[in-house]
Amino acid sequence: MNKNKPIYVESTINTDMERIWQATQDPKQHEQWDLRFTNITYLPKKHEDEPQRFEYKTNIGFGLSIAGEGESVGTKEDDNGARTSSLKFWTDMPISLIKKGGGYWKYTPTQDGIQFVTLYDYTTRFGGTGQLLDRSVFRPMMGWATAWSFDCLKLWLEDNVHPKTSLLRSMMHWMICAVLAVVWIYQGLVPKLLFPDSGELAILQKSGLFVGFEETVLQVFGIAEITFGLLFLLPIKQKKLFYINVVVLLGLLTGAIFSNTEILVAPFNPISLTLAMVGLSVIGILNSRGIPSAKNCRRKRRGEDS
Repeated sequence: MNKNKPIYVESTINTDMERIWQATQDPKQHEQWDLRFTNITYLPKKHEDEPQRFEYKTNIGFGLSIAGEGESVGTKEDDNGARTSSLKFWTDMPISLIKKGGGYWKYTPTQDGIQFVTLYDYTTRFGGTGQLLDRSVFRPMMGWATAWSFDCLKLWLEDNVHPKTSLLRSMMHWMICAVLAVVWIYQGLVPKLLFPDSGELAILQKSGLFVGFEETVLQVFGIAEITFGLLFLLPIKQKKLFYINVVVLLGLLTGAIFSNTEILVAPFNPISLTLAMVGLSVIGILNSRGIPSAKNCRRKRRGEDS
């Protein structure tokens, strides 16, 4: 359809064929776990043997939505019990980057459950600009959303974690990460790099540990805190980072108390800030189980270069 590679996602889900088939082919179940669609509605058939047509809608925010139509063009099962469902889709909405596309879902029984695979591609609007936007932003986003959704489905079928719960946990997780990132970046940038005379430099001087090098050490601490804060914004598994955060915070608090006990009674003192950040980290640790991740899915077809 275009010069870009088709989107490919693969996941092995420990369930039976009929359960995954129902969760993916029933539109009311499908729309619950798939980030790409807000609503899916099957249209009535005029004849039993005609392809199944459907309408879909995706809310994109600010009261806007993309709506389109699709058609299941064939479902077949081979002698080994594997099933394939093919479809095509299109939309006439001028604000939609996607013009039309098609692909398939393949369900293959394995010793570990059902290997669930999708591959799809599409053409875009807006000429070369649309292709550039698709290649640089939209297609990677669609690939991520597809993989995240597959892992969400896996959690639902294997561990009975409902997609709404997975979405809520994911939102809570990134809110916690965002808050911790902002606090660390602020603490490294403002009181250490921009305004060291506001109190941070005095605390370091009273410690007597870096006589004559306090300003340099404070700058190093500031850069380290900013770097540590940025780690919370990266698409990595943050559970270990939460543990490290707790240890670092308690260590810094202990050092600050021994260097200057007066901070214990100061307004907005390190104790209150540390307890709040430790509390968020503990919530993040407890919330880490059952969060879907696109990284849990295979994103390239077997045999493709890494």
